[in-house]
Amino acid sequence: MNWWEAVVLGLVQGLTEFLPISSSAHLRIVGELIGNADPGAAFTAITQIGTETAVLLYFRRDIVRICVAWWQALVGRHGTDRRSRFGAHDPDARMAWWIALGSVPIVVLGLAFESVITSSFRNLYLIALTLAVFGLILGWADRIGAKKESLGHLGPRDAVLLGFAQAMALIPGVSRSGGTITVGLLLGYTREAAARYSFLLAIPAVLGSGVQQLVTSLDLLGTEGTPSLAMTALATVIAFGVGYAVIIGFLKLVTTRSYQPFVVYRLGLSVVVVVLLLTGVLHPLGTGA
Repeated sequence: MNWWEAVVLGLVQGLTEFLPISSSAHLRIVGELIGNADPGAAFTAITQIGTETAVLLYFRRDIVRICVAWWQALVGRHGTDRRSRFGAHDPDARMAWWIALGSVPIVVLGLAFESVITSSFRNLYLIALTLAVFGLILGWADRIGAKKESLGHLGPRDAVLLGFAQAMALIPGVSRSGGTITVGLLLGYTREAAARYSFLLAIPAVLGSGVQQLVTSLDLLGTEGTPSLAMTALATVIAFGVGYAVIIGFLKLVTTRSYQPFVVYRLGLSVVVVVLLLTGVLHPLGTGA
């Protein structure tokens, strides 16, 4: 990978991470189109550190408030009974517990299916299918969802369901934000609440995955067939800057507009990918597969 390919992939990561269109699918597709190779699951996970750092910066006040409230509840500031320690008297403390509970599915499933995620799940025929199918489900959810509930309505059942929705994004093409937002809409949350929670829920999982991949893949970066550490870092920095701008625009957009344009985009991209596969421009498992 040279510097301009790293710049392009950093832009792609930053532009697509928070939109319900799957950043991992875009990195897989664009990576092969511009560099004749799949940049790999490790590169994808590490560049997501950049976009999640943008989330930390944008939601810094919310994150600090939630963490402080959680700690105060845990040490018994609002009472020493179990309900109080689990945030019965503070919605921010409860939010911390719901994020922790919702992060369990993706951690367990990610570790259980790691080898498949980094290989078979990156098949472009599968990605084209998930782009289309989950795009249609998003459109359906956006149409029938009640869109009444705020995040204050969140409880353990919804936290678990949203956690499994996020875990579906282990398959490129589903979209982490798209899966969480879809289930959030089906559960009756507003578009903004569903989008906001998708950002907060992603923080532990994405940062954890990125750091894990960075540690385990550090010696491999730069070897034959893998991006160098410098190019990976360049893409990560660019993803941070672009991602921060996208967060601002996306949250403003969903307060007044539906998700239908993203549905149309996903369906169109799915068709394009299939055409490129059938004409030999793209290869299901990467060049030479």
